[in-house]
Amino acid sequence: QIVTFLWRAMGKPAPTTTENPFVDVTEDNFFYEAVLWAYENGITTGVDATHFNPTGECNRAQAVTFLWRALGEPESTADVDFTDVQPGQFYSAPVAWAFEKGITNGMGDGTFGVLESCNRAQVVTFLYRALAPR
Repeated sequence: QIVTFLWRAMGKPAPTTTENPFVDVTEDNFFYEAVLWAYENGITTGVDATHFNPTGECNRAQAVTFLWRALGEPESTADVDFTDVQPGQFYSAPVAWAFEKGITNGMGDGTFGVLESCNRAQVVTFLYRALAPR
């Protein structure tokens, strides 16, 4: 769902590729174009070389990383004090950027909630805070 939300928020750009690397994503899926677009733009690589796992849960680290990649991997100078965000992880720079830009304040207990499931309300909030004119 997050990839579809993100794709729609970005204007539903048509993927230029018709090569689908994922055996668990088919043309009759509502998210087919969104997944192809995200894959060809480096927003996601799937869970492995041939699987996207469309029914799997997306955690907060993955959600913020997808958004950060879709926006061109913007730089951040923020120092993040979330106890569950360690330097050098795939999500470290995206979380720092999201914190710096006011997209997230974390879970309120000193954590970002890296492994917490990112529910639909959180996804929409991240998208709104990142994309709404200010």
